[in-house]
Amino acid sequence: MNPELEERLKRFGQSHLLRFWDELSDPERARLIDQLERFDFGLIETLFSQAAADEHWEQLAEKAIVPPAITLDDFANANSYDKAYRIGTSALEAGKIGMILVAGGQGTRLGFDYPKGMFPIGPVSDRTLYQVHFEHVLGRSRQFGTTIPLYVMTSPPTHDETTRFLTEHDFFGIAPENVKIFCQGVMPAVDEHGKLLLEEKGKVFVSPDGHGGTLAALVNSGCLADAQQRGVEHLFYGQVDNPMIQICDPALIGYHLHSGSEMTSQVVRKNEPTQKVGNVVEVDGKVHIIEYSDLPEKYARQTNADGSLKLWAGSIAVHVFSVDFLQRSSDRADSLPFHRAIKKVAFLDDTGQRITPEQPNALKFERFIFDLLPFAENAIVCEVDPADGFCAVKNAPPAEAETPQHVKQAISDLHARWLSAAGVSVAPGVTVEISPLFAPDAATLKEKVDPGTTITRATYFK
Repeated sequence: MNPELEERLKRFGQSHLLRFWDELSDPERARLIDQLERFDFGLIETLFSQAAADEHWEQLAEKAIVPPAITLDDFANANSYDKAYRIGTSALEAGKIGMILVAGGQGTRLGFDYPKGMFPIGPVSDRTLYQVHFEHVLGRSRQFGTTIPLYVMTSPPTHDETTRFLTEHDFFGIAPENVKIFCQGVMPAVDEHGKLLLEEKGKVFVSPDGHGGTLAALVNSGCLADAQQRGVEHLFYGQVDNPMIQICDPALIGYHLHSGSEMTSQVVRKNEPTQKVGNVVEVDGKVHIIEYSDLPEKYARQTNADGSLKLWAGSIAVHVFSVDFLQRSSDRADSLPFHRAIKKVAFLDDTGQRITPEQPNALKFERFIFDLLPFAENAIVCEVDPADGFCAVKNAPPAEAETPQHVKQAISDLHARWLSAAGVSVAPGVTVEISPLFAPDAATLKEKVDPGTTITRATYFK
């Protein structure tokens, strides 16, 4: 054992991590030492000892107002929409747009023992989340005669399996040189006394450091430099669990560009005050997101004179970033604040017995990418109807929402509306699905189907 490391563990009260040292093999000891040497114990101690930030969020919430917003009314305005669409189309055709897909999560809450991106979600096709997103990127590329490079962020638990899966499936048609897979960082969790938890006798429990780790990982992996070398000026960002993302939507990109925004966030109008989404607000002229767990309820329930919610904009983790902004922000990639969350974490007790707690027992620390918002110039939000762009799969039945069946139905309903707008009838109760390789949006679909027809059985357009 390295005496210096042993002393450091003792100084920070973490010597218990070596309690099973004598039982470990040489490879297990080497792995544990490597893991421990990577931890910033001073930072962990500071994060644990910090007073809860309720006062900070209270101050933000008290001053919060609605941020600069492009609403559904603006999208419905033909002149406004057409102008934005043309601007976005030009950027796509010029090869100035790339895509970041955040895919570090595992399918644990779905009862799925693989990376979440491998979960089958196509209502007819059973396509995986990865296939849905990859085909959408490829469909957009073909639509605009361009190349949209795809940057996929994994996590240590999902990286190898994701890389193998995507390679085996030939990146679902995207040229391998246009897919870059990179891995985010991790953070340990601590118990109520600030002690790190052992997952195995020679392994500390860690979990991904949150989507806020995207920026540091983009820089450290060379992916941000790759985007710059390709002439990519803006990166579209989304998370793998939402198969309804309007990937590289020209109008959204156009509003982003026309507004001179360095970071644009897509939002939904919250369906109830305490909905579990980040609250997008403006404070002192800067756009912020206050996570639902950080927003005091009295502010969440504030209403306008007409009874509508004051803080109505809910984040769906869809953004458009200026690459220049990300480059400028890279010097603060390691200084984004950590958010604390109390979670259930299985661990080994003093005797080596594995304990699976029934109640939350540990603090996890995560960074959020949206904490870059206050630093962005001219940041705006763009509203989307959730029926058109947001339905994330998170929970296994019997949960009432965000289940696979719920999401599959939402996809089928969306595509049925596209078909109806194109003059095609879908019989009641019939499931339909449209691959982005067939039509990436409703406007494209109109050119590919025969109006006046009726669909009477489950159909997959591919």
